[in-house]
Amino acid sequence: MKIETNISEDHQAHLKVEFDLEQLSIAKHRAARKIAQQTKIPGFRPGKAPYPIVVRTVGEGTILEEAMEILVDEQYPKVIDEAKIKPYGPGQLNSIISMDPPIFEFIIPLDAEVTLGDYKTTRIPYALPSIQETDIDKVINDLRDRQAVLEAVDRPAQQGDQVFIRLNGERLDPSDGESANLVTDRPMPVTITPEDIVQADEWPFPGFSRTLIGLSAGDENTIQHTFADDANYVSLRGKAAEFKIAVETVKSRTLPELDDDFARSVGEYESMDALRTEIRNSIESERKEQYEAEYNDQIAEELFKIATWKYPPQMLEHEIELFQDQLENRLAQQNMDLPTYLKIRQLDEAGLKEEIKPLAEQRMKRTLVLLEIARQQDLKVTEQELETESMRTLDQLSHMLPPEKARKTLTDEFVRGMIGNIGADLLIKRTWEFLHTITKKDLTSDSVMPITAVDSSDITDAVSVKTDELAGTADIGTTAEPPKKKRTKKKEVAE
Repeated sequence: MKIETNISEDHQAHLKVEFDLEQLSIAKHRAARKIAQQTKIPGFRPGKAPYPIVVRTVGEGTILEEAMEILVDEQYPKVIDEAKIKPYGPGQLNSIISMDPPIFEFIIPLDAEVTLGDYKTTRIPYALPSIQETDIDKVINDLRDRQAVLEAVDRPAQQGDQVFIRLNGERLDPSDGESANLVTDRPMPVTITPEDIVQADEWPFPGFSRTLIGLSAGDENTIQHTFADDANYVSLRGKAAEFKIAVETVKSRTLPELDDDFARSVGEYESMDALRTEIRNSIESERKEQYEAEYNDQIAEELFKIATWKYPPQMLEHEIELFQDQLENRLAQQNMDLPTYLKIRQLDEAGLKEEIKPLAEQRMKRTLVLLEIARQQDLKVTEQELETESMRTLDQLSHMLPPEKARKTLTDEFVRGMIGNIGADLLIKRTWEFLHTITKKDLTSDSVMPITAVDSSDITDAVSVKTDELAGTADIGTTAEPPKKKRTKKKEVAE
């Protein structure tokens, strides 16, 4: 077997492979036996007809086509091995250059290659925002507001009241093609906040609630407002608008006392101190998660400046498909399907893919960089970690899915994919942790200790026990994919 290898700019290997005539002859005889077993040939039992009889019955072309499939399926792994390439996915039989000798051309997408650059010199300040007592007070006040007792009053509105209005609003000088209408007869409950409390996201503008002070049920009022240049609503920045207010009801709000009884009414808290501690912990956790996500974005931005990538188009196509699948899942949670979403957005599927492409490519590159760092640093996931997280996920599924649904969902492929995804997520998490040791301070030679490697198949027994309970035994194995065959017209075959 002779192999000529060329790597294209799109990171795919073009292999021109010349097979031995004897290999083709053996494949043709195997093909004839297979066809003879599947075709009724008068005078012969299935599979027993001699080769010349099979040729006369079905034709040389039919046998040759079957023989090529047999030859490719059998020899393809050897081709990959001898070419010394690392495929990203299944290759494709692109063309048949000759049959005497047999010369086939394969196109094979290659696994991505990442050059990282000197990422160990990256330094980024880390300053996790502290939690203030006012942050806790805001949450408690929100909880308190939800328990407010409302009572209609026959007097003008004052601070602390809740006023029920109907609101109309329009731009005073709309731009060309811009609708003047902002809001039409919208019913709104508005709580009048203290003067020293500014809510940047208050609709229609910060301080609107205080314009209701002094109005009683049945009153109407018209006000004009010019939105600030840094207003939250971008389309209204610098714009002047007029709002008409009709007051329907004014209600006083009586708030519960901030005592231990209030804490117990909110949840299983024995005291206000316990409630405040829980709120602080919750805010700290949320702030840390948000801050570290932003911090990781900064790290990724620095890594992108010095890294280079090589990857085949199939890898990006796969990432785009994942993005679209995730979008469809989110839409389903909102009781919407993709065609409806596309209609609302005035997009077709091709347009959606183009919109998704830069986001998918950025995520793919980010993952490739992290996995390359993990490889270079020999970062691994322990068997215990992978088993624990897999079991936790299966426990969640057992509570979410009824038994019949679980049996249909927890297929071998699903469980393999689940374990693979969990392992990848854990590895990426460990890689971020490693990068933090670099970006936050100097990295000493003994800062990172390698962790014993684990393959998903190592936890098959533990996971399959739980899977048995839900959907039957799952085989956590792997299979190699054969190359895709591109049907070749006869005129492409050299005589």
